[in-house]
Amino acid sequence: MDKLNTEAQFQEVMRECRQLFELKLHDYSPSWRLMRPTTVTDQLFIKAKRIRTLEITHTSLVGEGIRPEFIALINYGIIALIQLKEGTADRVDMSNDDALKLYDQYAHEALELMKRKNHDYGEAWREMRVSSYTDFILTKLERVKELEDNGGKALASEGIDSNYMDIINYAVFGAIRLAGKQPAHA
Repeated sequence: MDKLNTEAQFQEVMRECRQLFELKLHDYSPSWRLMRPTTVTDQLFIKAKRIRTLEITHTSLVGEGIRPEFIALINYGIIALIQLKEGTADRVDMSNDDALKLYDQYAHEALELMKRKNHDYGEAWREMRVSSYTDFILTKLERVKELEDNGGKALASEGIDSNYMDIINYAVFGAIRLAGKQPAHA
């Protein structure tokens, strides 16, 4: 599959994610504005651990498979980027429209990053196991937790925002690879 197809597939997954994000904004408003960045990181961790558990046990007792969790990782990854930039609020301080504008900004940045990295890595993600995306996401989350515990300061590494972007992109790759399939494992 060529890079143009990758870009189209990426954008299709992001449209699906945005649609769900918009529906949840309707239901809950941007209530996630109250979450501290560390809490968003833990929410991402919960989703990634659930994927890993499903990959290992091949059993879901709540009836949802791996792909919906990748979708959740994408949306929570964008929420994490928003929270990182905007800071935590003590109340919902943003309209749904403003939240969607920020969502679109970070979704676009993730797409642009994917295009640059995909060019340099030559579509390597297509030959990887889906379970490797999960492991990379969990590794990135451990790095974010370390950075958060160190006040966000990195001496020789990417910052928290770069790790969140990578998490989003690995989750998009997982969602692309699982499109049309709904197994409890991959």
